[in-house]
Amino acid sequence: MDAIDLHIVLYQPEIPPNTGNIARLCACTGCVLHMVHPLGFDISDRQLRRAGLDYWGHLDIRHYPDWQTLRATLQGNRRWYAFSTKGTRHLWDVQFAAGDALVFGPESRGLPASILADLEPVRIPMRSDAEVRSLNLSSACAIAVYEAVRQLVTA
Repeated sequence: MDAIDLHIVLYQPEIPPNTGNIARLCACTGCVLHMVHPLGFDISDRQLRRAGLDYWGHLDIRHYPDWQTLRATLQGNRRWYAFSTKGTRHLWDVQFAAGDALVFGPESRGLPASILADLEPVRIPMRSDAEVRSLNLSSACAIAVYEAVRQLVTA
């Protein structure tokens, strides 16, 4: 598989191992990882590095001081999808295209309403008959990325 032209955006991530796992996912798929600060940890955090193993050299990672800078920098003909439990459109209903940006919020609070209003919110289906709130951030990111990869490599 060649590198996939997708942009994974982590808005203010809080848990180092989740971010490390997502970095490893991006290294394995060729997706670009965009990190919007402030982060909930130091970028040199041992748990972050451990989760990403020795994949850091195979990763295109970019940092932004805030959401506005990311949006101004990452322009072009791309669609933006906000992954959220508040989304009404299911992941399976999205037709992904090369260059799309998949945006994920912080673990404890998700994406703010201002960002959700600016993007197309997408929901990963979960059971509704139990008191479960959300998937782990790195799990949700992996599900979304591989659905997009599946679509792009079979298109």
